[in-house]
Amino acid sequence: MSDQALHGKTILITGAARRLGRAFALACARAGAEIVIHHSHSDSDASILRDEITRLDRRAWIVQADLSDSSQAGGLIPLVNKSTPLHGLVNCAAIFEPLTLDTTSPDAWQRHLAINLTAPFLLSQAFARQAGEGARIINILDWRALRPGADHFPYTVSKSALAAMTKSLAIALAPRITVNGLALGAILPPADGDINPDIIKIVPLKRWAQAGEAEQVLIFLLTCPAYITGEIIHVDGGRHLV
Repeated sequence: MSDQALHGKTILITGAARRLGRAFALACARAGAEIVIHHSHSDSDASILRDEITRLDRRAWIVQADLSDSSQAGGLIPLVNKSTPLHGLVNCAAIFEPLTLDTTSPDAWQRHLAINLTAPFLLSQAFARQAGEGARIINILDWRALRPGADHFPYTVSKSALAAMTKSLAIALAPRITVNGLALGAILPPADGDINPDIIKIVPLKRWAQAGEAEQVLIFLLTCPAYITGEIIHVDGGRHLV
């Protein structure tokens, strides 16, 4: 694949200032894209990332929005459009809290749905209203989305719903916009540092993924033939199979 596969394209990545969102932003920039860096509360990290992207001779913009607030989530795309038209939307921002059915409060439930499901809906809806022919939406999912369990209860439910929405959006927005999902497994240790050593034991490929492996699939989905839509690709070492 050409290192300029996204040349001239502008991609909005939510949650881009840190962790996997940051890695995705840099990967897209290396592939030639200009990047809209969304963050909620990471001003310094977003500024550092913008500097890194500009050193790659790519343009980058920073936008701030609290995605738990539906008015801010719904207003993000119109705000971006004042600076640049968008080719791609990567719904990456999410919260991931270790809650069970018993420990999930109504507030925690609503918080997960707001950020992990409602915000991607509002962003995709607004994106579709302004996007041109051939635009792309990529939803970042989780292997749990297609193999739900009892752990991380509100997170799993919200990602399962996002997987369903990915397929519904693919139908609703065809033929103008393609919509696909990237379902991840053990890519980065949790932000809270709670690493279960048994995770890798049950992964068929017996290792953590490299961030670059997820990056390659994201670039593929942003540049692949436009006849691919409604697909969910797992980058989880086969974990969803067991």
